[in-house]
Amino acid sequence: MSNAALKRNAGIAGFSALASSGTLICCVLPALMVSLGLGATLAGWATQYPQLIWLSAHKPLVFGTAALALAASATLLWYQRSLPCPADPIAGRQCARLRKLSAALFSFALLACASGALFAFVLPRWM
Repeated sequence: MSNAALKRNAGIAGFSALASSGTLICCVLPALMVSLGLGATLAGWATQYPQLIWLSAHKPLVFGTAALALAASATLLWYQRSLPCPADPIAGRQCARLRKLSAALFSFALLACASGALFAFVLPRWM
């Protein structure tokens, strides 16, 4: 297996992390800031960065994009979990490092998306 495929997987896992970070920005950050008494700061940020309002207004699109990226990343990680790394010691270490990086990025993305969904869809129904 070439390291180019693993680099691609790390890139897809990175995109998943980026897409899932959007769920944190749209849903977790505002709830956390308001609960800490930083509502005025949040209002200032919303004025400075109107994209925050767009992300909050388009939650289904943000979460749909994150879910698709997570599904693609999970599929690639699952497919490549049992493929052998190169026999060359240097390439083998790079292969193992890229697998760990991809798994860590995927784990972060999954956690970010789950916590964003909790704040966006679950907790508002209980309040």
